[in-house]
Formats: sequence, C-alpha cells, structure tokens
Amino acid sequence: MTLSHSRDPFTCFTTSMDLATFWDCHRRAFAHFGGVPGTIVYDRTKTVIKRHVAPGVAVPLHPEAVAFAEHYGFVIDVLAAYRPTGKGRVEPQVIIVRNHVIVGRRFDSIAELDGAFSGWLPIRRAQVHRTHGQVIGVRAEADRAALLPLPDQPYLVTDKHLSRVGKDCLVSFEASCYSGPRPSGPRWTACSAASRRRGRHHPCPRRPGGAVPGHPSARHHPRRLDRRPGALGRTPRRIHPRHHPRPFAGSDRTATAAQQRRARAAVIAASPGLGLG
Repeated sequence: MTLSHSRDPFTCFTTSMDLATFWDCHRRAFAHFGGVPGTIVYDRTKTVIKRHVAPGVAVPLHPEAVAFAEHYGFVIDVLAAYRPTGKGRVEPQVIIVRNHVIVGRRFDSIAELDGAFSGWLPIRRAQVHRTHGQVIGVRAEADRAALLPLPDQPYLVTDKHLSRVGKDCLVSFEASCYSGPRPSGPRWTACSAASRRRGRHHPCPRRPGGAVPGHPSARHHPRRLDRRPGALGRTPRRIHPRHHPRPFAGSDRTATAAQQRRARAAVIAASPGLGLG
C-alpha cells in the first residue's frame, strides 16, 4: 500500500492470499500509517469484487469488502478494465522493495522479511522522490494529517467454507479435523475461520442459516497453523469437550489395528497350548 500524495510505502509479507489475510494486511497498513485513507484504489481482485462484469457496468463488490470499508470509513475505487496505468503509484513499489530489500539476501521467516523492510524504510523516506521533487518523509506528514482516525474496535473478516460432517462428527479444514455437534439434519455445515494473525481462532462448525444451539460463539477451536501430521501419521485433530466429553480411541484404522494386536497378544499369552504352525 502506498500513499498517493507522498508515495510513503507500506509492505508486509505473507504466505497466504485468502480473504482473511488480505484484509488483515489492511489493518496492519492502517496501524503503520496511523489512520485510514479516504479512498483506496483496487485492481479487480476477487477479494474485492464479487464477479467480473463488462466494461461500463457497475462492479458488484464482495460483501466482506463492503463491510470492511464501511467499518473503517473509506471508499473503494475499483479500476476500470484494461487500465494498467491506474495503479502506477503502487506497482513500482513492488520492484523497489524487491531490489532494495529482498535481492541478494536470505531469510528464514516472515518476521525477518518484515524486519528487513522496517529497517530499510527510513532510508526510503529520506530520499527525494523524482515525481514530486520533495523528501518522501516530509511530504508524508501532510498525508498523515489527512487520514481518518482508526475505529475503537477492529473489523475481523471471517473466511467461510462449506464442509461435510463425517460419521465421527469431525469436519476437515486445512488438513486438520475439528469436532462439531452431532447433526440432526443434513450432514453439511458452514465453517467460518477468523484471521490467522488476529487471535488465531478456528471456527466451530455452524449450521447454514444460524449458530449451533448451545454454541453461540465461533471461537471453539484454536486454529491449527502448522499442517504437520499428528502421531503415527494421522490427521491432526481438535476435539472440543462439549462435542465429545469422552475421547473416542477406536475411531480410526490405526487405533483399531493396535487394539486388535494387543487383544491377539493377550489371547496367545492366556493360552499356553496354542502355537503357530
């Protein structure tokens, strides 16, 4: 994100491009600048627009984009089709950050990338921009004075998915399984996942059209950010005590096979006359 008047930049690095991460980057940018711009120009990305339309037709916006913009008080300006020059003030910033922050260096984490940009930012702000001919940091003071104030509470975007409930009342989401209440109707449920960075909450499965009775909050399971397999290569699981008060050990083939082996060994040990031919 770049402030148009001063060209003051903000860059953050992520490993995801989903809806929640996209708007979480906006919250980080607003905190970086100390306020909210009056208008933000967007390309026709699917996290902002609902679908592509013909030139000259009003662009339908994504519901979460509309709610996010209304909460922070800025206007969404969608570029017209086939107008690459409309975002010319932010596109060069990608090349500048790549050449001055990333090229020739090695990073082991996203935090190191963000730290490298923060360390380089004072150098950039001290430069004279070739377009307006002023120091970027000095001209950015006028930009910050015109920003809208931040609201008291942030708006948390939720990414919603439709998943099938298994026979063991587990819902698969991002290579992990999460427990839910036993469905009384169709075995389909709507899941909503909050942002990866804000609170790290994973949703409880919800029935389409309303919350699960007795479970009004969606923050039932901590979201599992790592996708490493669990014990014995099994899929990682999050079991809520409200859904399953007693853990079910024999719900997968691995546990069942282990139980069969132990039972077979106990039978052989209890029968001294039994041998293998």
